[in-house]
Amino acid sequence: SCASKCHPEIPAVSTGKHMGFAWGPGDILVYETLYKAKGSSLIHEVRKDEDIYSPILRKLFNESHHIFVGLQTVGEDVPSKNKKPQFVSISKNYRSVIRACMEELQQLADAEAATRLGNQVSILLAIELIWNLCEVLFIDAAPAGSLLLHLLDWVRLHKADVDEKTREVLQSESPAEHHNYWDVVVSYVLQGRVEEARQMLVKQANLHPAARGMFKLMDKLLSKMPFYNPRSTQTLTEFDVIWRHWHEEVDRCLQDNSFSSNQHLEFICKILLGDEDSLLECKDLLGTWYHFLVTRLLFCHPTVKPTDLHYYAQSCMTMFLDSRSVSEPLDSILLASFEFDIHQVIKDCSIVLNNWWFVAHLTDLLDHCKLLQSHNLHFGSNLREFLLLEYASGLFTHHSLWQLAVDYFDHCPEFGRVYLELQIERVPLETERKALKVLRVCEERQMSEQVRSICKIMATRALRNNRLGSALSWSIRAKDAAFATLISERFLQDYSTRGTFSDLDLIDNLGPSMLLSNRLTFLGKYREFHRLYGQKHFSKAAKLLLSLMTAKIAPQSFWMTLLTDALPLLEQKEVISSVHAPFPNIRSLYSPMVKPDRQRMRPLPLLS
Repeated sequence: SCASKCHPEIPAVSTGKHMGFAWGPGDILVYETLYKAKGSSLIHEVRKDEDIYSPILRKLFNESHHIFVGLQTVGEDVPSKNKKPQFVSISKNYRSVIRACMEELQQLADAEAATRLGNQVSILLAIELIWNLCEVLFIDAAPAGSLLLHLLDWVRLHKADVDEKTREVLQSESPAEHHNYWDVVVSYVLQGRVEEARQMLVKQANLHPAARGMFKLMDKLLSKMPFYNPRSTQTLTEFDVIWRHWHEEVDRCLQDNSFSSNQHLEFICKILLGDEDSLLECKDLLGTWYHFLVTRLLFCHPTVKPTDLHYYAQSCMTMFLDSRSVSEPLDSILLASFEFDIHQVIKDCSIVLNNWWFVAHLTDLLDHCKLLQSHNLHFGSNLREFLLLEYASGLFTHHSLWQLAVDYFDHCPEFGRVYLELQIERVPLETERKALKVLRVCEERQMSEQVRSICKIMATRALRNNRLGSALSWSIRAKDAAFATLISERFLQDYSTRGTFSDLDLIDNLGPSMLLSNRLTFLGKYREFHRLYGQKHFSKAAKLLLSLMTAKIAPQSFWMTLLTDALPLLEQKEVISSVHAPFPNIRSLYSPMVKPDRQRMRPLPLLS
């Protein structure tokens, strides 16, 4: 079935085997296969988002979380145009995190994990490629002139094999005679790296002194190739005029057969003219249709406008790809980007990529740039919030990343609170330390129902393990009077059995918490009686004991214990309490919760 395709380790259904499934948090599909003959069962887990379990990719999630939180603090009162440099900087921070994780994965890709890690590297490469293009087209919104410069940087960053070839050529005994020499020179020209190309051509010129004039002419053409400078006072029209003059000069050199005696230089001259057939001969060096697109723009349309990009992108994709080949999902995503169809880019990435990290963070950034305001979903949420909710819900399945998800839910105004309340209840509370972390999250957001639920779970667990102090502490934190009463009675039962109290520090420091229930009040005051007696404050101890005997808050099974506690006080030489002694002020000792019976507030005959 489809499960077998998604996860090859899951056997298909056949005779003698039964398969069932159940959805868990974070889209975890659990298949159980029963082998009747052997009487055993195997459980296979299929996770939609395996990336959260990769130690290296967890760094991606952690680092990007900090960037996300910082983005939410960008002032709303500042116009979007003035915030563009901040948004571009944030976008570059995201990309630097992606690249750092990608490089670390490449270093760790040994023989055993080569395939698995290689797939992750490929995905990250695609993610950075798409993000970088979206940064150029949408976030930075580069205008004509500057647009081509940004696209050249984009291609150079993602087509780095020319640098590897260059190192190989330069390390050889005779670089100018190396079999990859001309590939390197042409690759430099295709990427607009004319200075590097000129430096490489010098080596060939030195090898052929007779052809030095020809190489000198090519060097002159390359050195005069104009590039638009957005920081200069030169207008785009002035640049276009200069570029056309240079282009005509290159064309004259080709028509004059200036390079006819050297096929390599003649070929480079044709490239400089933007000859389509010559460019298509460089398919292997270009590698992709979008590299071909940028090179064609460089030598044919250097002042291309953003609105015209999609025409050139579609034609270059058609020319470059073989008619028999099927375009990859990445091609469709990049083409949608060149068409400025943001929502199609997000939609395709959501389908193709193996996790929600990319679409959630990119959409959030685009939304802050006010580029997605018109797109709401049919169920009331906007696209940004929907994707953030999906991403954060996946994080909640991880034992530590769930803490990051909380901040994502916090910044989803429509449904974030509801999602957080549902997800926080699913966090497994393996230890008290983790329970306290979860509790702190709930308390900071005034999620009183979840606070009570967590405390009750932990109190019940502690009570089951006979850890009365911890159980009492959790029940007090939950403000659960009934449970506090139950645990207080267990403390008193233990005292009756052993003659001592456990967890004295907790009981001695109950403070106002003892007023949560009558039984807890009695436990706290009874412990105080013991402390006063131990310190030989017999008069105060007697008054407190008398109050406990008359306030009707002691369990009936404990009355005899109280009477027994009075005996040592009666044996004292000095009179500690008598009929004429003033009765203790019960109202000052107990809260309004404790309502003593005034008719019975008189000394017991035993003490009179």
